[in-house]
Amino acid sequence: MSSAETIPMSCSLTGTEATLGRVIDTHTEFGWKAVLDLTFIDRGDKTVLKHRSQQGPLAIQRPLYPEGNPCHSYLLHPPGGVVGGDTLQIKVQAQQGAKALITTPGATKFYRSESKYAKQQQTLHVSKDSRLEWLPQENIFFPDAHVRMDTQVFLETGAQFLGWEMHCFGRPALNEGYSAGHLIGKTEIYLDNKLLLTEGLNVLGDDKVLKDKGLLGYQMMGTVYISIDDDDFYQLVQSLLINIQQEYKEGALLIAASQLENLLVIRALGNWSEVILDCFQKVWQLTREHWTEECPEPPRIWAT
Repeated sequence: MSSAETIPMSCSLTGTEATLGRVIDTHTEFGWKAVLDLTFIDRGDKTVLKHRSQQGPLAIQRPLYPEGNPCHSYLLHPPGGVVGGDTLQIKVQAQQGAKALITTPGATKFYRSESKYAKQQQTLHVSKDSRLEWLPQENIFFPDAHVRMDTQVFLETGAQFLGWEMHCFGRPALNEGYSAGHLIGKTEIYLDNKLLLTEGLNVLGDDKVLKDKGLLGYQMMGTVYISIDDDDFYQLVQSLLINIQQEYKEGALLIAASQLENLLVIRALGNWSEVILDCFQKVWQLTREHWTEECPEPPRIWAT
């Protein structure tokens, strides 16, 4: 495979992106803006949050140390949801030697917005010999939610990164689908400023072909990105995914892995966030054990 690969399950952004970008900028010009900027450093005995700046309704709980050195942090969005016009900007830096794990206490909800876009931008920097585990719970897109969502990950050689994203279209428990709205954006991962992967997302609520052929009728998709280039570890992941698939009834979950240059990508389709989170948790535990020879306990917040 080439060093930069576009994921086939999603759609590439079209030439109308510039026009749409201006529309989104207009929608979010006077909306509620939230900014959170975090820098983690190695203090010697443990990783600490050296720098934090925040604006608007984005915050972070007091860092926790359930494992000793690694710093666990919970991102908070007190309003409980995102509406059209809102802008969320999150920047995270793990400087050399730092070990940080970031998650959320619950799902991020994007509400219906009468065709007005919200915007979320995430920029993650992982330095040499540092580790960042980016493990947010799922995004839920209510019918008629309009969202622009972009993530950029910048890695240095020797950095360890595991991150995931989970998108739920509607609320399956209420038999509610994503019948209208628009989700657009992309995830980009760089190694030493060289593009490894671009994954575009362009989902229209009334796109029946995408739902039937792209999502195969499922209401939820998730992706795990791991910065690793190790054939033996790839085989371990493949064995784990086979076992996971066998744990669930046929059709409850589809999950598979692809080995790219310096990157392992795992994709899943399902209908229940608990199922996909459980699968991704097992992948995370296997990865951490491979990196450190210790299997971590999942953050307690996931069980609440």
